[in-house]
Amino acid sequence: MNVAIFGGTFDPVHRGHVAVARAAAERFKLGRIYFVPADIPPHKQKQPLTPYYHRYAMLALALAGEKNFIPSLLEAPEVIQSEGALASYSIDTVRRFKRRLKKSDKLFFLIGIDAFMDIAKWRSPVELLRECEFIVASRPGFSLSQVARALPEELRPAAQVAQIFQKQAATGELVLSGTTIHLLDEVNEPDSATKVRKAASSGRKIVSKVSDAVAEYIRKEQLYKPGQKDPGDAMPVESPNAAKNAPEQRRKEFHIVGGHAHRKKT
Repeated sequence: MNVAIFGGTFDPVHRGHVAVARAAAERFKLGRIYFVPADIPPHKQKQPLTPYYHRYAMLALALAGEKNFIPSLLEAPEVIQSEGALASYSIDTVRRFKRRLKKSDKLFFLIGIDAFMDIAKWRSPVELLRECEFIVASRPGFSLSQVARALPEELRPAAQVAQIFQKQAATGELVLSGTTIHLLDEVNEPDSATKVRKAASSGRKIVSKVSDAVAEYIRKEQLYKPGQKDPGDAMPVESPNAAKNAPEQRRKEFHIVGGHAHRKKT
């Protein structure tokens, strides 16, 4: 089976995420796509995030009608904390996930092109790119040359080779020694999590951007309200001790039953 990990903060998950996953599933014959919300993404340690289990709950609601899309607890606070990690690193997630796969399974990593532009800054990027094939959701304005130059130096093609791709849109495949990058350009969704949060904060309707169930959850839980102290502010990740304690703070409202997160009754 072809399987993909779709990582991100999903704060919140919106229709664009699901559209990208559908396009990837169709093009690459993916039997399963695991949506993996990050608990403490390294690149956003100082940026407030909605508590993990709110984001996980919204994923579960958004994917309820998608039998091949699975909300995953692979980077749940308990998992990261049990490994003594201070943040969610994709290299650890991929290796942890691969231990569950059969030898005949093929793993892909689904990511948006904006996030991919920083791939060289990730932990162990060369090893990560060699662990699985990447599917990069492209959009107009990016060239194949930009994708090539974003790679870690060890995998990056020579400057003169990358220059050849300068006028080529970020489509097709980039096959290099030890890694393959698939460019997915079938979907160009204008929505973003930032736009959803801003719309919710200003009281505008968000049902066109997120599923009805997610919109209702945001309303009931009063997420992204103007002037509301963001729950993430309570535990900014600025030191090793703060990072270590953050998962415990963020999960205090929830418990897990049968692998699923449930909000505690108050």
